[in-house]
Amino acid sequence: MPCFSLMVQGTTSDAGKSTLVAALCRILKRRGVRVAPFKPQNMALNSAVTVDGGEIGRAQALQALACGLPPHTDFNPVLLKPTTDKKAQVIIHGQVALDLNARDYHEYKPRAMAAVLASWARLTAQYECVVVEGAGSPAEINLRARDIANMGFAEAVDCPVIIVADIDRGGVFAHLVGTLELLSPSEQNRVKGFVINRFRGDISLLEPGLDWLEERTGKPVLGVLPYLHGLMLDAEDAIATASVDGKKTAKLKVVAPAYPRVSNHNDLDPLRLHPEVDFRWVGPGETPPAADLIVLPGSKAVRADLDWLRAQGWDQAIARHLRYGGKVIGLCGGYQMLGRQLHDPQGLEGQAGSTPGLGVLAVETTLAAEKQLRNVSGNLCLPGRPAMTGYEIHLGVTAGAGLAAAAVELDDGRQDGAVSADGQIFATYCHGVFDHPEALTALLAWAGMVESEQVDFAARREADLDRLADSVEAALDWEKLGALLPATGA
Repeated sequence: MPCFSLMVQGTTSDAGKSTLVAALCRILKRRGVRVAPFKPQNMALNSAVTVDGGEIGRAQALQALACGLPPHTDFNPVLLKPTTDKKAQVIIHGQVALDLNARDYHEYKPRAMAAVLASWARLTAQYECVVVEGAGSPAEINLRARDIANMGFAEAVDCPVIIVADIDRGGVFAHLVGTLELLSPSEQNRVKGFVINRFRGDISLLEPGLDWLEERTGKPVLGVLPYLHGLMLDAEDAIATASVDGKKTAKLKVVAPAYPRVSNHNDLDPLRLHPEVDFRWVGPGETPPAADLIVLPGSKAVRADLDWLRAQGWDQAIARHLRYGGKVIGLCGGYQMLGRQLHDPQGLEGQAGSTPGLGVLAVETTLAAEKQLRNVSGNLCLPGRPAMTGYEIHLGVTAGAGLAAAAVELDDGRQDGAVSADGQIFATYCHGVFDHPEALTALLAWAGMVESEQVDFAARREADLDRLADSVEAALDWEKLGALLPATGA
């Protein structure tokens, strides 16, 4: 039986591609279809460790969850992780291949496309349907040559395309018409319709525009998706800074620096969304505010982000915070920053050399070429030894007297991270430590929040995927979608 495929492209970044693909995956799964997600090329610092020991974009891990599948490297065969504005780490089938600047990567794309097509062949042989996510916009004229992320891929595998645009940004009709106009005739023919995302208001006022759009382009509007408030879904890359409605009186104030190369910032979503936590990202130019807890998240360029922290006054703020009895959690790159020195002898994240750390943990870190990639489980070394699950994804090897008291005891027998002798610092290489309800409650208690409400964010994520799927299923015109997706009898 042939495999169905459908590609969701967008007029812009953050138009809603990731969430629409996740919704379609969950809808099809609920209808009994063996479905998988796919993104040929992703550029993101938010990644997840896969069941086959690699890494993929966080959005594809979420889409895999929507399909009821463990994340696999075939779901995102090419991942670009920027290290500077002009250079990125190139990850092929989950493993680091090389570091390239933008021009050299352009020359490398045919080799990357071979990896994309190999993954595509495996997925289409295994599943009834593959739902594909594009990257950015297909109308980026400067990126059209050797494209592997949008129409270049769709043309290569003969995949139908729908285009989604975000009406909340404004200019939705210009976005859709302009995008279509900039495509080649064969690419225009490949577009089967439009989806308008994040609409709020009286849809009858939008209908004249929809009629005009269909008449102007000859393409159907397949659905108008409502604006959904409060979805707890992993962001692909942009830090979620919107306020969270319905919070109770906060029992704990938490802040985190949004440094330029922050990675896996979704680690902090359980804090941001917790009903009793006042959480805030602090950006450039903002004075670090007083708080009960400071969290240093991961970083793709730890030495450069350390320089940024110092320039923003965070080194002094953290020292003052600790003097007054505050608590600090360092995650992965944030853990490395807390030590005395960070060494990069091979120039893996920039110029070779060393940078002084914040000096509040008696450890030093040396970046090594072999990246550590593994899913982990174990127990936090806190009262009650709460269970935790998470993953490791780092280059550094950390050593020193400050490791005398571990932060985590892993089920594979290893000890990870450190708790400072004064009990004020908790540092670990484990991402996801806030996701498990027991671990979250214990860490909040350690930070000073007693009798907190236990919140299960894995269950919340599942519920929000179903909520998203319900909304999209109700809004899409399934008759117009026609032969693009498998018949299910639903």
